Amino acid sequence: MALSEAVEGKKLASMFEQGAAILAKNVKTVDALNVFPVPDGDTGTNMNLTIQSGIKEVQSAADNHAGKVAKSFSKGLLMGARGNSGVILSQLFRGFAKAVEKKETLSVRDLEQALEEGVTTAYKAVMKPVEGTILTVAKDAAENDQSEHSSAAAWMSSVVKKAEASLEKTPELLPVLKEVGVVDSGGQGLVYIYHGMLEVLEGNISKEKAQSQPAPSLDDLVKVEHHQNAQSHISTEDIEFGYCTEVMVSFDEDKLKQHHFDETTFRNELAKFGDSLLVVSDEDLVKIHIHAEYPGDVLTTSQKYGSLVHVKIDNMREQHRALQQEEQTSASHEEQTSASHEEQHEAPAPNDEAQYGFVTVSMGEGIKALFKGLGANEVIAGGQTMNPSTEDIMNAIKKVNAEHIFVLPNNGNIVMAAEQAADVSDKHVEVIPTKSVPEGLSAMIAFHDQAGFEENKQAMQAARQEVKTGQVTYAVRDTSIDGMDIAKGDYMGIWDKDIVASGKNVEEVTTQLLENMVDETTEIVTLIRGENGQTSTDNVIVNYVEKNFEDVEVEVHEGGQPLYSYIIAVE
Repeated sequence: MALSEAVEGKKLASMFEQGAAILAKNVKTVDALNVFPVPDGDTGTNMNLTIQSGIKEVQSAADNHAGKVAKSFSKGLLMGARGNSGVILSQLFRGFAKAVEKKETLSVRDLEQALEEGVTTAYKAVMKPVEGTILTVAKDAAENDQSEHSSAAAWMSSVVKKAEASLEKTPELLPVLKEVGVVDSGGQGLVYIYHGMLEVLEGNISKEKAQSQPAPSLDDLVKVEHHQNAQSHISTEDIEFGYCTEVMVSFDEDKLKQHHFDETTFRNELAKFGDSLLVVSDEDLVKIHIHAEYPGDVLTTSQKYGSLVHVKIDNMREQHRALQQEEQTSASHEEQTSASHEEQHEAPAPNDEAQYGFVTVSMGEGIKALFKGLGANEVIAGGQTMNPSTEDIMNAIKKVNAEHIFVLPNNGNIVMAAEQAADVSDKHVEVIPTKSVPEGLSAMIAFHDQAGFEENKQAMQAARQEVKTGQVTYAVRDTSIDGMDIAKGDYMGIWDKDIVASGKNVEEVTTQLLENMVDETTEIVTLIRGENGQTSTDNVIVNYVEKNFEDVEVEVHEGGQPLYSYIIAVE
């Protein structure tokens, strides 16, 4: 490839911009590929909002150095990543950027290696990679076929062809895609992006520019009441590793020449010093959190790779003794011990660092008020129809003045963005991977402000797994799934990820859903009515539960949530 054909920074920026433009034109198509025919399939929306953040960063940088353009794009994607598809997209281009960061122009081989590095980075970011998804399409597209390409355009054309072929095969790898008759939505979004990049290299740039999708308004009012479940206290003597140690190290090139940094090896080095270990790194720094008995060992080991830019060490035994003393003092005053739940979670003065803080995601003012009442510091507007970005979650985390911060995403498609925000944050952030509002509420209820961090973490994790979540919504297209033929407009009863009931009547579908969810261990069913719900429908469902499950208590609350006729918690 001649130098005149090398991809410079401005052309690379145009490739990214046109990739974003083609995706933006086809957002609805990608959204429609959601496996379940629910009205909130949002893979295309999430990928579009993610890539728009990357484009904004590229345009603000305005550089002709290809490596710097790629780095700006990667940074924007990282901060704007929404949903699992957006996070994976950000990781694909994070690896791409890392591979070319020092290159002013890119040859075909540079582009090949960058795409390969992107795939490696994305696979590492996913705990349990699933084939038949955007990951597979990216991997197959980046596969080096050993062909000699005469130009970057010829190479990108080959990438697009391989991506399209891989996309067509996704139903063979994921049976549920084949059953529904669709290809993977994230993979389709990536193919659109690659098509736009190819257009630039072939000189076929359309005049249409990518447009940001306006955030849909979020309807409010979900009101639920639950009872508090206090946790037992640990004793100070039970604390094996007494110092909560947080360290941030800025990499030093001279030190890295002497001590090569590998995140996995480094994590194993530190593991012998304590527990509750967290190690997160990028190109410039590494962040460590650990409960250690001898923090100096952690600092010494960390300093081998660079300079200490942030160190925070807390004596957890002293903290625990102070908490116990406060509890004993409080217990001596009967009026204080009978204080309301809201008083127990009263926020500290603005300048006082609390021991615990919470960030949650809510669909409306009703849920927001509930989470606030349970102690949440920041409630991000978002949910099924609008996933908050990594940056949104980071900004919320920054506002919380607490030693330990729990993040509750309350949606499976927000968990990865929350974890990415936690990784980037310089605070001690723990994501409790709640995948629904009922899970988030149960986790908050299980929290006890006098318990230790690990005890609360375990209690919240256990609580979220004990509640069952059901949802009643409607189909946006005809489909056949799980042996059911579902017509557009039919109601569907969804338990976890499975459609267990469908039909024309919302009462019948909801009662069928409950028939599947309620068992001999069930004590309470909570119905949260959607925005178009009727009290007459509530009465039919309540009568059904009372008649068929005599020992089960039923609560009904006006939720007002869009799209979902009912959100159901079974405990």
